[in-house]
Amino acid sequence: MHKVVIIGAGASGLIAAAESAKKGNDVTVVEKMPRVGRKIMITGKGRCNVTNACFDLSDLISNVPTNGNFLYSAFSSFMPYDTIALLEDMGVPTKIERGNRVFPVSDKAVDVVDALRKNAVDNGAKIIHDTAKAFTFDGSKIKSLILDGGEELFADSFALCTGGKSYPATGSTGDGYILAKSAGHHITPIKPSLVPLVCDNNFIPKLQGLSLKNVSISVLDGGKKVYGDFGEMLFTHFGVSGPIILSASAHIKDFDNKSYTLLIDLKPALDEKTLDNRILRDFSQNTNRDFINSLSGLLPHKIIPVIVSLSGIEPSQKVNMITKEQRKGLVEIIKKFKVNIVGARPVEEAIVTSGGVDVKEINPANMKSKIIENLYFAGEIIDVDAYTGGFNLQIAFSTGYLCGQNM
Repeated sequence: MHKVVIIGAGASGLIAAAESAKKGNDVTVVEKMPRVGRKIMITGKGRCNVTNACFDLSDLISNVPTNGNFLYSAFSSFMPYDTIALLEDMGVPTKIERGNRVFPVSDKAVDVVDALRKNAVDNGAKIIHDTAKAFTFDGSKIKSLILDGGEELFADSFALCTGGKSYPATGSTGDGYILAKSAGHHITPIKPSLVPLVCDNNFIPKLQGLSLKNVSISVLDGGKKVYGDFGEMLFTHFGVSGPIILSASAHIKDFDNKSYTLLIDLKPALDEKTLDNRILRDFSQNTNRDFINSLSGLLPHKIIPVIVSLSGIEPSQKVNMITKEQRKGLVEIIKKFKVNIVGARPVEEAIVTSGGVDVKEINPANMKSKIIENLYFAGEIIDVDAYTGGFNLQIAFSTGYLCGQNM
């Protein structure tokens, strides 16, 4: 009987274990955390955004900005509709929400974790809780895996499904990279992706806690637009966060060599002329009002003092004295509220890790190492990362499936 050892019992590892065990292999999964699937438990704010109902292969790949084409075979083998069907078969019905995000009907990530674990175990996989310490080698093959507890596991095939470095409390502490390096693999630079962004404007602390809905953003690299989105965002004590900011972060990683600016359109439904007319109308309702007190019908209370300050108009100036040129400047600020991006929060705070085992060293048709004869990879340890919306979990499921099928 073919012996298989899979390191990591997250989304990719549990799928790989189930698929490999189905083929009659003797499968052992090594998980260092006391409970499997810890990272799955926190996805979608604990509701688990399991995948995205993106059923076109080219569209799916287009949502993976880092090495998306590498996933052609993996996605072709296991598409989002396969994930949904598997979950339904495992007794976890799903629903589709805004942005084609797929969640369990129960809104409980634990239901997904328990189902994935049961699927692996019911198909014959064994799960042991210990830490993978080191490989031993026999030429160009791995001979065994030595565990922290002293046990040595001998197998015919090994798979690294350890995740990346994001959210280390869930077990993703980057130890998979050490094992991959010991096997001769190159690790591309590890950076945070889908991560809050740090901004240096002096008004940022004043906006802490302000949540903006239905705003449009543009990210500029110098004068060139590199990303645009519409939706929700949040100001924090260090900068900006929220769904559209996390997605934007996937495009802005080279902080050493580039200068990024975030432009927020606070009123995307109104063009400049319509917005100017709206401001005029608000002014006309009380012509003796101070400027500082005139914008409450248009903007959130917290941002008004900042807008007033940036406009250069005296807060106490009566609105009937504000000139056309001053209004034009005010419209410009509201339509292009400028924030300087100077960095990202640490990788430990990122939803996913960008970087990992170089895809040039992995066969995309079967997830097998091109360096070591009996080593496979799946999930976030590979240098692939996608946008928010369930795409990163789908990468884990698809690569895990292909890995398990071929071990």
